[in-house]
Amino acid sequence: MKTRLLRRLKLGALIALAYGFAIPAIATAADVQSAPKQISGAVHDALGHPLPDATVALKDATGKTVGTTKSDQQGHFVFSDIAPGSYAISVGKPSFQSENGTVTVADENGATADVTLKASQTGTVNASNAVVVTADRLDRARNGIQVETGSSIYRIGRKEIAAMPQGEDTAFNEVLLRAPGVAQDSFGQLHVRGDHANLQYRLNGIILPESISGFGQTLDTRFVDSVSVLTGALPAQYGYRTAGVVDIHTKTGELADGGNIGVQIGSNNTRQVSGDVSGSTDSFSYYINGSFESNNLGIENPTGSSTALHDRTLQSKAFGYFSYLLDPDTRVSLILGNSDGRFQIPNSAGKTPQFQLDGVTDYPSANVNERQHETNRYGILALQGKIGSDIDYQVAAFSRYSKVLFEPDQVGDLLYTGVASRVLRTGLANGLQADASYRLNASHTIRAGVNYTRENLKNSDNSLTFPADDSGAQLATQPISLADSSQKTTNQAGIYLQDEWKLNDKVTVNYGARTDKVNAYVSASQFSPRIGVVYQMTPRTTFHAGYAKYFTPPASELIGADTIASFNGTTNASPTSQNDPVQAESSDYFDLGVNHQLTQHVTLGLDGYYKKVKNLLDEGQFGSALLYTPFNYQQGKVYGLELTLNYHKDDLSAYLNVARSVALGKNIVSSQYNFGQDELSYISNHWVHLDHDQGITASTGVSYLWHSTTWTADALFGSGLRSGFANTDHLAAYTEVNLGASHVFSESPIGKVTTRLSVINLFDKVYEIRDGSGIGVGAPQYGQRRGFYLSMTKSF
Repeated sequence: MKTRLLRRLKLGALIALAYGFAIPAIATAADVQSAPKQISGAVHDALGHPLPDATVALKDATGKTVGTTKSDQQGHFVFSDIAPGSYAISVGKPSFQSENGTVTVADENGATADVTLKASQTGTVNASNAVVVTADRLDRARNGIQVETGSSIYRIGRKEIAAMPQGEDTAFNEVLLRAPGVAQDSFGQLHVRGDHANLQYRLNGIILPESISGFGQTLDTRFVDSVSVLTGALPAQYGYRTAGVVDIHTKTGELADGGNIGVQIGSNNTRQVSGDVSGSTDSFSYYINGSFESNNLGIENPTGSSTALHDRTLQSKAFGYFSYLLDPDTRVSLILGNSDGRFQIPNSAGKTPQFQLDGVTDYPSANVNERQHETNRYGILALQGKIGSDIDYQVAAFSRYSKVLFEPDQVGDLLYTGVASRVLRTGLANGLQADASYRLNASHTIRAGVNYTRENLKNSDNSLTFPADDSGAQLATQPISLADSSQKTTNQAGIYLQDEWKLNDKVTVNYGARTDKVNAYVSASQFSPRIGVVYQMTPRTTFHAGYAKYFTPPASELIGADTIASFNGTTNASPTSQNDPVQAESSDYFDLGVNHQLTQHVTLGLDGYYKKVKNLLDEGQFGSALLYTPFNYQQGKVYGLELTLNYHKDDLSAYLNVARSVALGKNIVSSQYNFGQDELSYISNHWVHLDHDQGITASTGVSYLWHSTTWTADALFGSGLRSGFANTDHLAAYTEVNLGASHVFSESPIGKVTTRLSVINLFDKVYEIRDGSGIGVGAPQYGQRRGFYLSMTKSF
């Protein structure tokens, strides 16, 4: 980027910090912006995390100090009204190694420099010949639009992903399982802080409309540069899906000409090919990624055996990021993504047919051939820039197409379930998101934004089922055909306004509100105030607290009353006939936490939360298709506590996350047709655990670089999801231990090659994720048995 780049400072060698693997961090202040005759920069630790309250001194050629400042909560600093000349920069922070460097302001009209301190053993850096990438400045400006004050943040970067046993081959939902309070479920589903899904995904700060099947297995870890998981009392800019915001910063290709080609082989007949390429010329940069995978464990095994029956999957993914700098302060970017997955629905052998089909006398359950095909495509076109020195903005148009097709085995499904349904659901969503921030003065930053999404949904069900009497007994062996289709256009819009107020050097308050309106199968709206506070009590101790009013509309893939009534008098009749409409959820959320640097190498975080809910939303799988139907509890309450501990010293990093959670609901008030009357009656008078309520969830990991080989180990623990009548029981606890080792051969005959050997579920622990019982639970599902994987990646 020769014509668009100013001179880059490369003060390399940095502040080696005590933060460990994937440290939860609090980020509160807006980015410092560039202006004529000024020097700006950012202070980071060895893992790339921003360091607030670092002391930065600027000295002239005579050694006289001409200015001192503190880095803000995102690690940024600035010196204004700087005359042309050479200067020395000194950066220090308690318990950290101080760093020094030089910078030259040579242009009489002023110069701008982004300074990122990086790990160093020497402590002294010369930076007279480096360059400043204009896009870095725009990235900081984009970050300035977003705010995280009062919420809980857990960051996972490239180094943390590389330190996982499978590295970038780790499925994205598995990456998120390493964050605190995230419980695993079947088919890539995740539950954060006791919520069913309710996750919002963002790419470079832009909302990605949720797909019909979720994004747990849709997004590819390889294009992730870093990911932040925001939970708790979120600022006003975050709406709708609020259990957690998964904010992904993608790889961009800037200053990264080249690429990689990789292969992976392993257990369950796993075969995977992947590749990426990136580069930049003048004002244009790009990053393109693609992968294809096949294996025999596409969906969790319904039995505890080491191999699954009829569980082949073929999955392809593609991603592209393209960026063009219109001028030093304006960038247009395009993101394109596609995923296509074909799944066999796994079988259990030895089942006994429950129904009779004319002309069929023998059809083993092992031969049943159900399949599901999922497609997700998305595109984002964004314009991002600055107006003057005080206004940042980003405007983005987005589109997402999602399709799920379930194809039954007509003979097998009729014999074993009494119904064979071909289910097709599609959704095309288009929308616009605009966000801006205005630095009113040194104490106040105003942020505002609007978003709008319009989606066209189509549902189609074609079913074969048997006539039945009032007791459900089969009356004929010839099936009858029932068909149903529906189409719905939904609209949802939201607007927010908030002010980030720095009361002093220690206290920052972010207060504001948003209003949302949705018009779908249900029409609803809500005004939602928010407030968050960060208190930097000492350089090592930070408190945060917040309150948020949340509004969560239900997923749009609902089943109408006509569909339910059409199955009356058949073997697929619903347990009950009541089907009150699903309502939007409204809740009050409280969050309180603290981060403390215990020693130079150890950081501790503790966070507590409480959520009081009206019309609590949950979802259940009530048919053979891997699709979910929403329903409401009249009341709900969710509360818990999370502990994070991180260690980092030299080549050794380790982390530990432990979460305690309770999620309760009472009285089901919508979609009642999915439940038996005895269960409905019990839940109407008792607080019951939600089916995804896992009391204790934990994750831990360690990585160590020894003789050019990185050794890694991690473990996941769960006390078990709920089961039994009205979720009154829970499954057994489990621990999964994984190992990995990777080595870079820099001078192999074919050039730079990285190899990795991974072992998943080292001790071959047999554990159930689901046992087929509980509220809204489908078939039994077991966690993966022990697996071995070998990967090789060639860089070019």
